[in-house]
Amino acid sequence: MLKDIMDYDGIYLACGSTDLRRSVDGLAIIVKQDFKMNPFANYLFLFCNKQRNRLKGLSWDRNGFILYYKRLDGEGARFKWPKDPSDVRNITVKQLRLLMEGMSIDPPKGFGEVKARDFC
Repeated sequence: MLKDIMDYDGIYLACGSTDLRRSVDGLAIIVKQDFKMNPFANYLFLFCNKQRNRLKGLSWDRNGFILYYKRLDGEGARFKWPKDPSDVRNITVKQLRLLMEGMSIDPPKGFGEVKARDFC
C-alpha cells in the first residue's frame, strides 16, 4: 500500500532540471551525492525535466523504492519549478499541491524598498 503524503517526514525538490532518463538508482545517487541526503529516509524527493512538463518522485517504502511519474499534456502546461540548479528545497504539502496545480510555490514579489534621495 502506498504512503499517504502526510506520512512523509519531508518533501524535497531538486531545483533546476534533472535528466529524467535516470532510473531509480540514478535519482538515488543524486540524492546521496549531490544533496548529501539519505535516499532511504522517509522523504519524498521530486525531480523535474528541462521543459518543466514532466516530474519524477522517489521514495523508499520498507523494502523498495517507489517511483512516481507525472507528465503534463496540455499545450504549454508547465510546472512552476524553482530554477536554481544547486538548490534542494524542503516544501510543505500545501506547496506541493500548489505546484501540482500549476502555481508557483514562491510568494509573489512586491515592490522593492525605495530609498529617499535629496532633491535640490
